[in-house]
Amino acid sequence: MDGWFDRSPFVGFAPWIIYWIVADGRDSTWLYGGLCAVLSGVILGVSLGRGRLKTLDVVTIAFFAGVTIAAVVVGATERDWMDTYATTVSSGVLAAMALGSLMFTPFTEQYARESAPQHDWERAAFRRTNRVLTLMWGLVFVLIAVLGLVAAEAPSTYDWTNWVIPIVVIVGAVGITQLYPDRARERARRGA
Repeated sequence: MDGWFDRSPFVGFAPWIIYWIVADGRDSTWLYGGLCAVLSGVILGVSLGRGRLKTLDVVTIAFFAGVTIAAVVVGATERDWMDTYATTVSSGVLAAMALGSLMFTPFTEQYARESAPQHDWERAAFRRTNRVLTLMWGLVFVLIAVLGLVAAEAPSTYDWTNWVIPIVVIVGAVGITQLYPDRARERARRGA
């Protein structure tokens, strides 16, 4: 790609993916998931942030630091409330971050600005593209939060609602994130 998404936010999601795997509600506790996620969030945020943390980095570090501190204070145990609802809570936080960023600067725009010329930043197509992608990711996280709740409340659906469907939805969202900016840019060129 020659434009708006050469460097994507996917690395910023790595701590969340680590958390979902480690604190999956069956085999480990959320203390270890939170600790792994906050450490990876700090390392990735600082090493890849080029001195400027993005909204996703700040939310990641704050959330997982809070999770880790809460786990140490209250004592995380296997299959407790937070372990059971780890996917729902964490996906809900991501949804709030994504949808909340629409009121200010869509979180995807912070990544898109790294590869787009500054003169594109104020173009309507650039702003609209990032609003659409941020909204899409926010809705993806809402869906995953709901699926996490279903997985917790209906354990017979766990494999599908906690793993299969969320992975398919995330892969689809990654594909859209890769394709949509080029199509939106092309549509803007034709309209100009």
